[in-house]
Amino acid sequence: MLIQLDFENDLPIYRQIRDQIVRGIADGRLLPGERLPSVRALADEAGVNMMTVSKAYQLLKGEGYITMGRRNGACVALRSPGKLSSHTREELERIICEARASGCSYEEFMSVCRSLFEQADGKENL
Repeated sequence: MLIQLDFENDLPIYRQIRDQIVRGIADGRLLPGERLPSVRALADEAGVNMMTVSKAYQLLKGEGYITMGRRNGACVALRSPGKLSSHTREELERIICEARASGCSYEEFMSVCRSLFEQADGKENL
């Protein structure tokens, strides 16, 4: 698993790890049931502290993206289609509030969302 971290970015490293794993799940590079590297292995690969990776994995587990067990370690969770986690809903609500506060119209917001959703699916923008 290749994680690329930007140590100059203001986003905490554990969030960067979390976000890249979520992207991997979203774009199909990480499949349901697939095992993730151990905390130690990913920390060594990424050049970060094990606690940083552990924090990212705990966040992913709490959000329902991965499962963790003593026997199998961390694995990509089997998810119900179309079900957003409470964390995702909260983040989406925050983003909508920021868009409204900046004067973004509903149509403009939906256009940006549609474009980004299509990019995530690997489709060209319409």
